Amino acid sequence: MFLGSKELLQLVKEKRLMEGLCERELTAPEGAGFDIRIGELYKISGKGFMGVLERETPAMELIAKYEEGKTVKIALEPKVYYLMKTIEKVNMPEDLLAISTPRSTLFRSGVYIFGGQVPPGYCGELSMGIYNFRDKHFNLEMGARVLHIMFSEVRGDSNLYQGQWQGGRVATEEKEKQV
Repeated sequence: MFLGSKELLQLVKEKRLMEGLCERELTAPEGAGFDIRIGELYKISGKGFMGVLERETPAMELIAKYEEGKTVKIALEPKVYYLMKTIEKVNMPEDLLAISTPRSTLFRSGVYIFGGQVPPGYCGELSMGIYNFRDKHFNLEMGARVLHIMFSEVRGDSNLYQGQWQGGRVATEEKEKQV
């Protein structure tokens, strides 16, 4: 069962479930969750590797970043995959799991965000893939609401997130052991 906005706002106030929410989300969130914003955009280059015991992500180049009070626009190139990071941070308790979905304006425009679940125990910004499926550029303003995040209760015992992506990092420095 997904939690409603009143309960979520209470968890934001009492347990810092989310940090950095915009005023709109703190006063009048829509639906059963929060809209969250794009804070950073990275271009991906080079090779990556995912093995049983080791992994290494491709190189990441920061190409756009949200700055409070400034308008920062970027044109997503056609048929290019990027990595994005949110402005907001989550602090997932052991009894909640979050799921994010792209806002409909994006997929109606031919742009999709590849996200997923946020496990119990994860804290930090969220990183996800974003791809422009179109043959034309798509203009995106940093700080725009691009995702909707919903929270669901976890019943019974769960294991807290122990991975190395804790805190919102976007890439590996070099080949590293998997946890």
